[in-house]
Amino acid sequence: MRQFDWLSHLLQMITVTGQLEVRCTYGAPWRVDWGQSTAYEIPYHIVLKGRAFLEDPETGKMKELSEGDILLLPHGAAHVLHDGSGLAPEPTRGHREAAGWMRSENDGQGEQLDMLCGRFFIAPPYYRLIRDYLPTTLMVRATEGHEEEGRGPASSQLASLVGLMRRESSGDKPGGYAIFNALTSALFTLILRAASESGQAPAGLLALAGHPRLAPAISAMFADPARPWSLPDLAHLCSMSRATFMRQFQDKVGRSATELLTDIRMSLASTELKKPGISTEAVADSVGYRSVAAFRRVFTDKMGMTPGEWRRLAHEGGI
Repeated sequence: MRQFDWLSHLLQMITVTGQLEVRCTYGAPWRVDWGQSTAYEIPYHIVLKGRAFLEDPETGKMKELSEGDILLLPHGAAHVLHDGSGLAPEPTRGHREAAGWMRSENDGQGEQLDMLCGRFFIAPPYYRLIRDYLPTTLMVRATEGHEEEGRGPASSQLASLVGLMRRESSGDKPGGYAIFNALTSALFTLILRAASESGQAPAGLLALAGHPRLAPAISAMFADPARPWSLPDLAHLCSMSRATFMRQFQDKVGRSATELLTDIRMSLASTELKKPGISTEAVADSVGYRSVAAFRRVFTDKMGMTPGEWRRLAHEGGI
């Protein structure tokens, strides 16, 4: 199977939406504090011009972002962005654009920054397949062409997409807000692809580019999750012994193959349970469980509620 089949299967299972919240145009010194996001939100920042420093408020560790860098925080951690000078930030003022997002400015005379800040939204329970299998911080760079070592085609595609987002956020053209937010689904996909191409992720699904021997098992589980996969079956797809497969999967992906398969199945089951007229028995069978009791037990353990409770909550509009 192709290298990125797992990504296509993943994004067919879940719906990722997003919105731009604020466009920051600052002169140094400046500082912005972001609190912990909810379980279903992933903050993102796109540096259009200048540079910014990401600071972990707990450890004080910093990482520099420069023009073209795109930052995601898949676990929604609290974070601080600033100019790196250590000076007291200039006061900011904001006004809401007609399209719906805020423009935040200051009177700083130092190095200029232009940055888009927003967030992606992932409906429950699908955030489990994102947060549990992505690093806490993910940064990629949108670059024109292929000049930079370690940058693949997705970086160039990101540059084109970011250019379009910059233009749509620069005026009040009709439909600008809808167009911009629609672009964020493509942005999310390209960010994951670019991160895979860069091989920067030490663990999780994005690390598969650097460990292609595991890709057949991942792709198989996403493509046919209802099949009664055994560890020897999956190991055979990867031309490994069972023990080697188990060790490498845990080391590289950060979860066991059984855990990933269960998360995929429960995510699919959650979608099926929302459909009217389909029984719990049929849902269990569709995701590979011949025992309804076993399905109910696993679903309750993963979701914190029974299939019936999930179905009622979904029909009441609570999910």
